[in-house]
Amino acid sequence: MEFIIDNIWLILFVVWGLPLGYYRSKFRKMVYQTNSWIINIKPVFIKELQALWGNIYPDNIKYKRFRNFYRFYLSIYIVLFIAYLNLNPKSDNMKQLAIGDTIPKFELNDQYGNLFSLENVLGKKNLVIFFYPKDDSPGCTKEACAFRDQFEIFADYEATILGISSQSVKSHLNFAEKHRLNYTLLSDPGNKVRKQFGVQRNFFGLIPGRVTYVVDKSGKIVYQFNSQIQPEKHVNEALRIIKSIK
Repeated sequence: MEFIIDNIWLILFVVWGLPLGYYRSKFRKMVYQTNSWIINIKPVFIKELQALWGNIYPDNIKYKRFRNFYRFYLSIYIVLFIAYLNLNPKSDNMKQLAIGDTIPKFELNDQYGNLFSLENVLGKKNLVIFFYPKDDSPGCTKEACAFRDQFEIFADYEATILGISSQSVKSHLNFAEKHRLNYTLLSDPGNKVRKQFGVQRNFFGLIPGRVTYVVDKSGKIVYQFNSQIQPEKHVNEALRIIKSIK
């Protein structure tokens, strides 16, 4: 149930997008008079729009039927998109923490089921906290392994690495063991801590954001890097800033 709630927009867009894609494909083949699937990726739209909102083949009953189905599914998809713009998490006035802010204190279970408390490291260690979308996805694996490979250098600069996502303790342990991750992964069910930091979703609210915070020993954010598509750059940027902290 929690998975459905967290990914409701993704589910709605996929479920409604499948028949929409089917009818659009059939419709384009009729309009452009071809049986080739390549028409689905060709950047030609004028005739399609004329056929969708007009009646270019008035005597073709099959054309009219698919036009009406396409109109219906497209209209609902537009309604879903408008609803997303008004109801997605970004409309909750969730303020993202910025440079100079003090991070909230939190407690989460690590990949071994042990309780990690932020209070135990404040004043002792610099922190690199990276929020990532999902265990073992391609981008997250690149990011996690890059942090693993630079672990010793971060340690030399008194920095503790914390990876946070909503997956379970068991999922985190499997992820850590599979890729020999040598730092702490924290399970954040319900995205409570993610929301405290104000980390937004990306790509129309479908994917949890990928954001890295560099935090000094006092608990203040000294740097933030936000990029969904440059997972390894999170590591390079964090290391660059850690080296500059006195």
